Order: sequence, then structure tokens, then C-alpha cells
Amino acid sequence: MDGHDGLAERFEEHRTHLRAVAYRMLGSLGEADDAVQEAWLRLSRSDTSGVENLGGWLTAVVARVCLDMLRSRKSRREEALDEHLPDPIDGIDPGADPEQAVLLADSIGPALLVVLETLAPAERLAFVLHDMFAVPFEEIAPIVGRSPAAARQLASRARRRVQGMATAPSADLTRKREVVEAFLAASRNGNFDALLALLDPDVVLRADSAAVRMGASSEVRGVQTVATTFSGRAQAAQLALVNGAVGAVWAQGGQPRVVFNFTITDGKIVGIDLLADPELLGQLDWEALGG
Repeated sequence: MDGHDGLAERFEEHRTHLRAVAYRMLGSLGEADDAVQEAWLRLSRSDTSGVENLGGWLTAVVARVCLDMLRSRKSRREEALDEHLPDPIDGIDPGADPEQAVLLADSIGPALLVVLETLAPAERLAFVLHDMFAVPFEEIAPIVGRSPAAARQLASRARRRVQGMATAPSADLTRKREVVEAFLAASRNGNFDALLALLDPDVVLRADSAAVRMGASSEVRGVQTVATTFSGRAQAAQLALVNGAVGAVWAQGGQPRVVFNFTITDGKIVGIDLLADPELLGQLDWEALGG
């Protein structure tokens, strides 16, 4: 028992760091906690008597767990909430260790997390571990199953993407706001031609199970069908900033009932997600923009 307690105590010394790594990898506080818990389970079942650097060993375990979770997201091809709306830093337990809050908040904001969501899982892992936590490529390589040189290339590609998208975040936010604002206006006014102009030909509208129970279709594809779905609708939806991303919210009594999450590429709306799950909505950080 003493051995187990000693191992648990050593693990706790690394928990803050591990959660910071997992949060940057996943953009979700809940999933980060799941990844850290999985690392503890693996540690408790392993013989680590020969491990000289327990922190490095645990970091690699958490990274592998996060990589599996990211790949699972992609393979399911689900438009989950945390893929586009990363958990805000102020979602951290107010009673949490101040050091933990600093580690999570340092250099991480909604804009960067949204950029990280666009990276391939292996790119995100290489970038996060190397650029944010100074893990050598020789240690990253076996996690992603590549050579150190290939791992370096993954991080380099990710770095270019992050730097490119971070050069003008306010301008990008402004452009997306204009698109969403125009979409809401066209929807309310029943301007079918304007909707067609704003939507990508292959646009996909998806709704979570809670939104489906409220009457939405689980999935609608194609510009004509999606435009028809919204024409004359969205009367009560208001332009909003949701976890740092431009979207729309239908709220009652100051509480969100449905969140409209938009995926915009080259000025066209390629995806719209209707999110109405009460538990998820209760975790959102949002503010009306008045459009």
C-alpha cells in the first residue's frame, strides 16, 4: 500500500503539467482530465522501476492518449462541440491550484485553440510538445511513429499554419462576423438569393440530438436545401461570440437554448452546427455582439 501511495504522490507532482499538455492537445478541460486519469491508470499498472524520468514518461503517455482521442474524433467525422468551440480558460474550477490556472492560461486563448483544431492530430502533437513544452523531437518521434526528422517537419508545418493564421486574427474575426451577420439577415428576411451566395455548394447543416428533439433535422446537405431550411427563419437568433468564435445564439431569459456554430472557408459557410444539449450549453462562454 505504501508503494501505491508513494506512486500516487509522485504522480500528483506532475498532474498540473500533464493537464496543461492535455488541454493544449484537446482544447477540452473534461477530455484533458480524462487523458490525465488514463495516464494514472497506465502508471499504476506498469513497472516503472527502471524509469529515470517519470515526468517525461508520463508526458509521453498523456501525448499518446491525446493522439488516440484526436484520431478518434477525425475518424468518427463528428462535428463535436469541442472540435470548434474549445473550452474557455475561465471554465477552470475556481478552486483549482493557481499554478495550474497559470499553466493553462499562459499563451493560450480561444483564437489559438481554434487554430490548433485545424491541424492534423500528429501535427498538433508535434507542435504542442516541442514548441510549447520543449520536448525534443527524438522523444516525439516514437509517439507519432515517425523519424525525428519527420517529427520536426510536422511541427514546422503546424508552426507555419499557426503563425499564418495568427498574423491577423482580428481581421479574420471581422470577416467571419460579416459573413454570419449577412447570413442571419438573409435568413430573417427570406432573401433566398443572398443565402445561396453565402453558402458553399456542398454546405452541411448538422444538429445534435437535443436540437433534433426540438424539431431540427439531424443532417441537411447541399446549398439549395440548407438555404430553404433557413429562409425566413432564425428570427430570434442573435450574433454572438461563443468561446472566442463568431456564431449565433438563440437565448431565452439570458440562457442559450440553441447555439449556431459556423465553419467558414474563403468567405463561404461550409458547415453549420446546431447545438442544444443543455449540459454543453451550460459550459459555454458567450456574449451577444448585437448584429
